[in-house]
Amino acid sequence: MTCSLCDGRKAKRFCPAARSEICPQCCGQEREQTLDCPLDCIFLAESREHEKTAGLHPERFPHKEVRISQSFLEDRKELLNATGQFVLVAGLNTPGAVDRDVREALDALVRTYKSLASGVYYQSMPPSPVSQAIVVQVQEQLQRFRAEETRATGRTRTRDADVLGVLVFLLRMALDDDNGRKLGKRFLHNLYDHFPPARPQAQAPLIVPG
Repeated sequence: MTCSLCDGRKAKRFCPAARSEICPQCCGQEREQTLDCPLDCIFLAESREHEKTAGLHPERFPHKEVRISQSFLEDRKELLNATGQFVLVAGLNTPGAVDRDVREALDALVRTYKSLASGVYYQSMPPSPVSQAIVVQVQEQLQRFRAEETRATGRTRTRDADVLGVLVFLLRMALDDDNGRKLGKRFLHNLYDHFPPARPQAQAPLIVPG
């Protein structure tokens, strides 16, 4: 059987994105470029172990005025875990969403929370309908999280500045994970590893980008 993509080389693996048998060469070349690979593809998971990204140098951090330390993340672990899950679920539940859309959504959310800190509220929305859908879902979940926290504790514990810091951290994490592929989902993959919707086991420690 020949590869359904190149129609030349021998097919050696089933591609869930193409829904057909393809060759390893086409898998490597078209993965997350023309093929919208599902996160549970075993070949995509294997490729992550060898995939190299340019990474994000601290000098290129967006919103550098927002300082984030390891202690900040540890002190707000519950908020970080919840927000990571909100972003992951929103990305997975939005048809066609890839890392680029999630990055745009996170940047818009950061700008919204920065406006709150300045005292002049402005709801920032990205141009893409896909990114907009992610923003709406994450906002709704954050509002629900804070309302439930207030009901449980009798006080407002999570400040807007805390949410801003967590969102900036996730945005930097998303930029650090950019693999340059048009349909890349490396960041969503990373979110799933650290903040899976059902988390039966301990997660790997998070390291601040840079």
